[in-house]
Amino acid sequence: MPLLSTLARLEAVRAGRARPLATVRHRHLSAEPLVFVPLTTAGEAGAPLGAMVGTDRHEPTVLVIPQPRDRDLRWGFLGDLAQRMMPYIEAYTEVVEPAERTETDPETGRRTKVEAELCTDAPQIVVPSRAGIEYVRLLGRSMRFRRTAEEDPENPYPVPAQIPLLGRWFTHLAERSRVPGSSMLVSATDLLSRHWATGQSNLEDQHLGALLGWIAPPEGVSGAEWALRVELERDKDGQLLFPPAGPATDPAFDNRLLAPAIGRFDAARAAGEPRDGDAARAAERAIRRLVVDQMQSAWWQTWEAIDLLRALPPGERTEERWTRDRWSFTGHRDRVRAGEPPQPRRDDAVTAAQKLATRETEQVRLDAQEALDDPLVMAGRRFAGEAFAGEVTEVVMEWTEGKRPRPRPLLRVATEDRPQLADAGGGKVFRSLDGRQQAFEFVRREEDGQLVLRVLDKMGAGREPVAGSVPEKGDRVCWTLFEHDPRGGPKLPDPEDTPWTHGGPPGSATAPALDAVTEEDLL
Repeated sequence: MPLLSTLARLEAVRAGRARPLATVRHRHLSAEPLVFVPLTTAGEAGAPLGAMVGTDRHEPTVLVIPQPRDRDLRWGFLGDLAQRMMPYIEAYTEVVEPAERTETDPETGRRTKVEAELCTDAPQIVVPSRAGIEYVRLLGRSMRFRRTAEEDPENPYPVPAQIPLLGRWFTHLAERSRVPGSSMLVSATDLLSRHWATGQSNLEDQHLGALLGWIAPPEGVSGAEWALRVELERDKDGQLLFPPAGPATDPAFDNRLLAPAIGRFDAARAAGEPRDGDAARAAERAIRRLVVDQMQSAWWQTWEAIDLLRALPPGERTEERWTRDRWSFTGHRDRVRAGEPPQPRRDDAVTAAQKLATRETEQVRLDAQEALDDPLVMAGRRFAGEAFAGEVTEVVMEWTEGKRPRPRPLLRVATEDRPQLADAGGGKVFRSLDGRQQAFEFVRREEDGQLVLRVLDKMGAGREPVAGSVPEKGDRVCWTLFEHDPRGGPKLPDPEDTPWTHGGPPGSATAPALDAVTEEDLL
């Protein structure tokens, strides 16, 4: 954890409420996000219990399963969920704009720009906590391989066409959520903890109610006191006053309320009564009331978190990252329309390496962009010696030697920061010039502590620098030791050229065969 974040947590403990970690919002926030509050059955992670979903906080769609272990009821629930969520997702696939993307020629290796379609916007799904994202991933895996009646007429248990489609989208959104800076599937706890520091641990911050208690506690109550009450306070029947955001439920709720209610529903069905009979309907209504009570607090807390984030101005480079989300969304839309099969259960070696390289590159880019957008984040990088700010005290014009001399001005910079630069010189530093990265060479450190820098680029093609491209005497500038736009990693081989050390081409003769099952393998 960065030192400034630790100091912010200590200040939160002393002040009794959360302290800001940012001055701008570092994640995109849609004008119409879809809030999804899921609940699952204890002891069976793949059996959903209920969900609240919608784009209007006052009119959520409530889905409840009276018996989660009944597979017919379970797939009926998932079908209803798909009918509610797929129109929201598909609405963004229709409106496009012309754009250009860069492609690499597989033969020559040259990168060229080609015309393409780009969706003008993309869906954004907000779940209460990080566990909700993992639950979306689990639902996607359980749904995307199901067969419909059209795909497999002989399948005795077909599902509606929307279910495997929603499973593919859930899987894509969950995979995209692993990319740093992505905003298509986000949790309210992660969004809040990125922008505020509380006086509790990162694990405790995953309780949305406690986190909100630190950020906006009631009048006259400290954040620690209100967070403790939200986490632990129960009514006279032993039930939590503020049920957690799930998707798991509280054991006291399961044992004392939910299990008896489901038992009454099972008893009515065992007696031969249809689901629309009086006893079954009464038991189902009781289960619905119980499950809704468990989800309501998380539903309103998620919308409260969204309101807090809307109050922050967006960072300058937030929309750039959202554009990459839109490209990802458009690419998956094209794969679905082209009839490609669902995502595999396990990636091949090349795909896995590409995903890992993408996440590493995006993490470096996100760290750089957040620092450039936010002086509070940049202060942390300066404190760590990864950036420095100073005043230009002198500018000396110099030029390169040759037939076409190019400007290479020298700057003397006075700074109180302590960047991690060698005293003898060497290395590069960078500043942001009109949104572009301008490179400087660190020449030496003077005896009085001032730094001598040489401007290297972004000064035009003439002998004289373009106006504004060279800092002037008296200017105060912030330089970074890290690049603003990280470079990608080495080119990976095509899947069909995967070396045998990594399993060989998928499905090829070079892939190592599995050992045959023998009698010794069975007990």
